Amino acid sequence: MKIAVLASGGVDSSVALRLLKEEGHDITAFYLKIWLQDEFSFLGDCPWEEDLSYIRAVCKQAEIPFEVLNLQTEYWDSVVKYTIEEIREGRTPNPDIFCNSLIKFGQFYDKIDKSFEKVATGHYALVEKRVNKFILKQAPDPVKDQTYFLAYLTQTQLSRALFPLGHLDKKQVRTLAQKFDLPNKERKDSQGICFLGQIKFNEFVKHHLGEIKGEIVEYETNKKLGEHNGYYFYTIGQRSGLGLSGGPWYVVKKDIAKNIIYISRENLSHRSRSEFYAGKFNWIKNELPAEGNYNVKIRHGARFYNCNISFVENENALIKIDVPDQGIAPGQFAVIYDNDECLGGGVILSD
Repeated sequence: MKIAVLASGGVDSSVALRLLKEEGHDITAFYLKIWLQDEFSFLGDCPWEEDLSYIRAVCKQAEIPFEVLNLQTEYWDSVVKYTIEEIREGRTPNPDIFCNSLIKFGQFYDKIDKSFEKVATGHYALVEKRVNKFILKQAPDPVKDQTYFLAYLTQTQLSRALFPLGHLDKKQVRTLAQKFDLPNKERKDSQGICFLGQIKFNEFVKHHLGEIKGEIVEYETNKKLGEHNGYYFYTIGQRSGLGLSGGPWYVVKKDIAKNIIYISRENLSHRSRSEFYAGKFNWIKNELPAEGNYNVKIRHGARFYNCNISFVENENALIKIDVPDQGIAPGQFAVIYDNDECLGGGVILSD
């Protein structure tokens, strides 16, 4: 097949590229320039230049053509504006989900030659076709599985998506990187929000929203314990970055109107929730699942909850989980699973 491979400069996408090359496919590698380092040049070097140096070396070694595609404008309009607005409203955004659905498997599809049959990435996920429907399934590595970030893909997008690493775990991928003697075989995995690179999240927030001094208050006593630079730097359940002794301290509540952060030494059970509402769902098979028992992730990671789903008005859902969680954050995503199949996901709504 003729395949477009989205290469990031990391080990995962490089191994995916080499696996497809070994299978004899006609490969072209693409790097999406979506970093905002041009805007943050005052912070230092641009990590995307380091990414490009690794990608060029990997592609030269494998004799694979390589192109850079600038999608900064599209990314700003589709993902960054959403991120800033969610933060301003005191919610916890997840831009990586929209990066996948709107950019990597959206705008990118529209930009490349239609002769490319598939678009491959280094995601840990599996796609199967069952009775004219494409199914998104978990990878066997529960820690690296990335279906949470792919929950907003559509049938059309999945029909062209290819995940060569879906059947592997991270250790196997690292072993293959050594076997292929990749130029980036020792490179560490990237962390954090996709469009920021090495820019710290707080620097991004500060640049766009500034700083507004507010009080840090102990939840139980209503006693002021310190000051912060803006409610939007914090998320419910957070337990680091408060700069206070005598902890650990947890963020348990935010008063956005008064710019107050409430904290507690306890991960307060009475602030935990065993049910919440979610909306703006994307159902991967374009069909509303039956009400009943499923599994849900409320953040990326290996942790699942057993849950019961019932639908209310406007196709919103009431989701009841079996173990209360103190860190259910409005704006984050609840992703629903039926065994190892990812059915889709929706946005966690405010209380």
